[in-house]
Amino acid sequence: MDQLIEFFSEETDFSLSNPEQISSWITDIIERHDYELTGLTYIFCSDDYLHNINLEYLDHDTLTDIITFDNADEEGTIEGDVFISIDRVRDNAATHGTSFDDELHRVIIHGVLHLLGFTDKTSEDEATMRKLEDSSLSLRKF
Repeated sequence: MDQLIEFFSEETDFSLSNPEQISSWITDIIERHDYELTGLTYIFCSDDYLHNINLEYLDHDTLTDIITFDNADEEGTIEGDVFISIDRVRDNAATHGTSFDDELHRVIIHGVLHLLGFTDKTSEDEATMRKLEDSSLSLRKF
C-alpha cells in the first residue's frame, strides 16, 4: 500500500496490528465521500501528550480522545494529522461496553469525518456524526 496514510506512536507502546487493512478502509470511506486523499498521519499517544496539544493549540484544559488538524490546501482533498489518546480509547471502550478495537476504529474514522467537513458541536450534528461512524464501521472488512 502507498504511504498516504501513516501511523506513529508518541509516549505509548501502542502499535496498530493491521495498518494495511485500516488504511484501505479509511481510503474507501474518503472515496465514498468523493474526496481525494493526499496525506493522513495518525499519532497514537498518551493522555498527557494529547492534553498538552489540547492546551497548546486549542487552549482547552481537558482530556480528549482525539484532536484532528486539517492541513488540506484544496477543497475536496484530505490532508491532516489525527492525534488519538490510547488511554482515552481504553477508558471509553470500558465505559461504553465495547471492545478496544471497535472504539479505536470509531475514533479513527471520527477524525476522517471531521476532515470531510462533519462537525459534532450540536446534538443534531453529534447524532449525524454517530450515524456516519456506525455506517463506516459496518464497512470494515477485517
